[in-house]
Amino acid sequence: MKNDLLTKLADKTISKEELLKKVKANLSLLPIIIDGMSSEKAAIRYGCGKVLMDLSEVHPEKLYPHMNFFINLLDSKYRILTWQAMSIIANLTKVDVDKKFDSIFDKFYSFINNEYMVTVANVVGHSGKIALAKPYLIPKIIKELLKVENIKTTPHLTSECKKVITEGAIQSIDMFFPQIKNKDEVISFVKKHADSSRKTLKAKSQEFLNKWNA
Repeated sequence: MKNDLLTKLADKTISKEELLKKVKANLSLLPIIIDGMSSEKAAIRYGCGKVLMDLSEVHPEKLYPHMNFFINLLDSKYRILTWQAMSIIANLTKVDVDKKFDSIFDKFYSFINNEYMVTVANVVGHSGKIALAKPYLIPKIIKELLKVENIKTTPHLTSECKKVITEGAIQSIDMFFPQIKNKDEVISFVKKHADSSRKTLKAKSQEFLNKWNA
């Protein structure tokens, strides 16, 4: 079964969507899919990762026993696996009774200083659901998100990329703004971008300020 499913995924005789349906119908297949993320074949690695990302949204409790595996993938040499692991970990925070995320908080948010725009965007983009799952971490999460305007530009993270990331930070903060105690620093942060040269950042900032009467 293991080789059959993963081989079909690699040669595209089964789609990621079809594989997801099979796993949802038979969760005993889960170890096979998790093992697939360690495959040498990219199609299998990332295909299984996508299936697990989707599964973690609807059945986080089924993946939670394997959370340490996904935490270890943050150190993967493959950036896509790191991105997939970030997504899965964020989804698992809602069932994280052992506070495993809390113990890797600094590691997770250290990626805000990563040289690749997509990596930083993943951290920022998943912060809303993490904050909602763990509201006691909100002060720490805000502290990290407000750092985005100070991140260094790189060949893979331009000044325009920073604006995209800032927009993502505002969208994430919007998800849990009512639960923020020190709202002034957040409002001040958003106001800086209300006249941004990037149209979507400008619109998102103004929308945020209007929504929260700031």
